[in-house]
Amino acid sequence: MKSYRLAAFIFVAVLATIVPVSAHPHMWVTYVLTVDYDKGSVTGVDHVWAFDDSYTAMALEGLDTNNDGKYDQSELAELLKVNMDGLKEFNYFTVAKLGETQLEFSAPTNARLDYTNGVLRLYFHLPLAKPLPPGAEGLTFAVFDPSYFIDFQPEKTDAVKLASAPEGCAATLIDPDAEKQDEQAKKLGDAMAQQFGAGAIGFGSYKTVAISCKKS
Repeated sequence: MKSYRLAAFIFVAVLATIVPVSAHPHMWVTYVLTVDYDKGSVTGVDHVWAFDDSYTAMALEGLDTNNDGKYDQSELAELLKVNMDGLKEFNYFTVAKLGETQLEFSAPTNARLDYTNGVLRLYFHLPLAKPLPPGAEGLTFAVFDPSYFIDFQPEKTDAVKLASAPEGCAATLIDPDAEKQDEQAKKLGDAMAQQFGAGAIGFGSYKTVAISCKKS
């Protein structure tokens, strides 16, 4: 098995084959989440994931086939495909809810890998199956692995963005490690656990993005 296939397997398949024995991550991802709007409606989210150094080194081993010290899209294409195909099984580690209702996503688009300044990043757009109408209240997102094999954390700055949002809309990053855990974050965790059939390992370590818009 080539190294990139092994790396991809570790990223997207090990969760389905191991039995977690402790809440200890083996891989670290920092993310930027952009909520996309079109004419006031929420249409989906853009993901940017930055992988840790260990995964990056393993994933890229042997991929620089022309030995130019760079990794172009053709060299990264199969790694991208294997990872995106595998992520589908885990719903891209993304949960969206409108109040008590869990929202569905369509197939991702615009997926690509990029290696710049020593950092491997995955980019992809995840469209909502049904765009939310303007004025929808109680919208939340969470990006996390319920098994805690992968530790997802927001970037330290500008981790959450709104694209083409109506005036008065804002995104709030809720940290359950703060003094008072937000109840909506707990509900999202319960939804993710039910969806994947996972135990409560790692719950409380992820952040929740809450979207609110002022009424005109």
